[in-house]
Amino acid sequence: MTSSATNTAATATTKQYGITSPINLSGPKEIDEELTKSLEETLKDYGVFETQEQIQHRMVVLGKLNKLALEWIVKTSIAKNMPESVANSVGGKIFTFGSFRLGVHTKGADIDTLLVAPRHIERADFFGSFYEFLKNREETKDLRAVEEAFVPVIKMNFDGIEIDLLFARLALTTIPEDLDLLDENLLKNLDARCVRSLNGCRVTDEILHLVPNIANFRMTLRAIKLWAKNQFVYSNVLGFLGGVSWAMLVARICQLYPNAIAATLVQKFFLIYSKWAWPQPVLLKQMPTENKLNFPIWDPRMNPADRFHLMPIITPAYPQQNSTFNVSMSSRTVMQDAFKRGFQVMEEIYSKTSTWKALFAPANFFQKYKHYIVLSAYSNSSEHHLEWEGLVESKIRILIVNLERNQFVKLAHVNPKSYDPILKSESGTVSRWFIGLEFQKPEGTKNVKVDITAEIQYFTSTVHKQACQIAIFREGMRTEARHVKKKQLSNYLPNTVLRLKKKSSLNGGSEKQRSSLSECYSEKGESNDAFSQDSMQEANDLNMSEKLFVNDPPSSNEEIETLYQNDTPKQQGLKQHGVKRPSSPICLDESPLKRIREQMDNELVDDGSDIPDTEVLIPQDELLDTNQLQPIQVNNVKKGAIKLRLNK
Repeated sequence: MTSSATNTAATATTKQYGITSPINLSGPKEIDEELTKSLEETLKDYGVFETQEQIQHRMVVLGKLNKLALEWIVKTSIAKNMPESVANSVGGKIFTFGSFRLGVHTKGADIDTLLVAPRHIERADFFGSFYEFLKNREETKDLRAVEEAFVPVIKMNFDGIEIDLLFARLALTTIPEDLDLLDENLLKNLDARCVRSLNGCRVTDEILHLVPNIANFRMTLRAIKLWAKNQFVYSNVLGFLGGVSWAMLVARICQLYPNAIAATLVQKFFLIYSKWAWPQPVLLKQMPTENKLNFPIWDPRMNPADRFHLMPIITPAYPQQNSTFNVSMSSRTVMQDAFKRGFQVMEEIYSKTSTWKALFAPANFFQKYKHYIVLSAYSNSSEHHLEWEGLVESKIRILIVNLERNQFVKLAHVNPKSYDPILKSESGTVSRWFIGLEFQKPEGTKNVKVDITAEIQYFTSTVHKQACQIAIFREGMRTEARHVKKKQLSNYLPNTVLRLKKKSSLNGGSEKQRSSLSECYSEKGESNDAFSQDSMQEANDLNMSEKLFVNDPPSSNEEIETLYQNDTPKQQGLKQHGVKRPSSPICLDESPLKRIREQMDNELVDDGSDIPDTEVLIPQDELLDTNQLQPIQVNNVKKGAIKLRLNK
């Protein structure tokens, strides 16, 4: 190790990061440095880094937006009878958060921003006069306000950059230039929407304060984000993990291995989370002992509903929340399986029998399952389709949860990407999602019918009722659900998607899948014999069910006794298995079949070992559709319209 690396290691060990002692304080070895360098080159090949010109353009756009916001605040202040001299000094500021603030944004990604204004500027002004102010700018395109959202937002394309702009009104007469949003005193006397708007910036900044080495954290997070998107497990709204959740998982690994570099951190990421005993929570810092401001926080000791979260990852900034509230039984199973496969590939990379491209190769989603549900969202106008598509997508997790309640559905895996129709001749605008299904049959049964009509009907009813409530329903808007077998997917997707090519690129978090995906790496199904000796020892010794770490960090050959007790608040009387939260549209039952499914540790069943003789009883052109749906009606679907038969 070089003297500079030694000095860096010495500096890193003077401070404990996280709520426990680290697992290992060792610095990088030669192979770690070699693989980290090749990782960076591979990420460049996948196009995850922007050029300096592109980065500079983003800075220019943010500068313009900040200038416009200040100009608007001054004008609005004067309109409220404030003297011009005072209005010019009240201030206001645009803050960034999310992937851009973390320094891991990709080409074409949007920028999450927050406008902080003094107390006399109201939310109604933001969605009123400021919206109109932006609308009249030539740089602004695709402007839309989502005022009734849980976190109200203005979305737009500003000078070629996608922007999500939140608003927070502080209880201050002026906004200083050096305002520190981590100051909890700023939350006093704020309404819940302002607190939620501020939370994005506060969480992002807190994460950066809680990692030992920001550069190593960023490189690792870039790799994990690319992997997650190509494994189809990157989407908060659809029940997987969003950007902030992946960032917190990576940050925890950085805390446990404070002197490790990116290649090692990626390997340890898959090691730790392939063994994690969910629903034990991931925490980056200690939970507060008291709640002085009385905002709701995640605390299973006080809030019974929090005990039912399946995969809690807790934000480090007050008020602490679970960022993975949407995770379902199926999505957790899919992610656990992906973690295990990721660790196997990392062992191959470290043994030099594989490369980083194997880790980043897209999963074979369209070859994995025998049965799929095709969800389509139709609208007559592209102008209104974006809102309609967003609403339909936000409710898909309700369908997943309800499918999980069906005793014959073992797994429902939604692909987070939406796809355009294969034929442009289809009328109007269409977006499609695909849900892979695995079925199971209770032992001793012969012929059983699987009826998923009620689940589909509940989904379509929920979507259309919500569309009417928020007044976005337009003539021609409808949803359609169709069951298809794998061989019929070619009717909906081009061969370039079904027969994957060799490379996939990461071109921004919100971009649809329009280009060809790369060929999936073939699962070798290798046993632990392929693991390196050190990692195998660590994996075997890692007991994820009781405590966290012993006080003295173990050497590479020592046992890691425990992993959880200090990593979570005491949850007396809580069961260690996850069940569905009571606030879900329909709660999962606690049948033995469900408990067995939840505890299953084996990998997802591939296509060949699913129930091989499943027969569809309905004609292929019969589907569940809402073509006749009116704004105040819910489509009636005949009971038993969608059935499957599972033959012995």
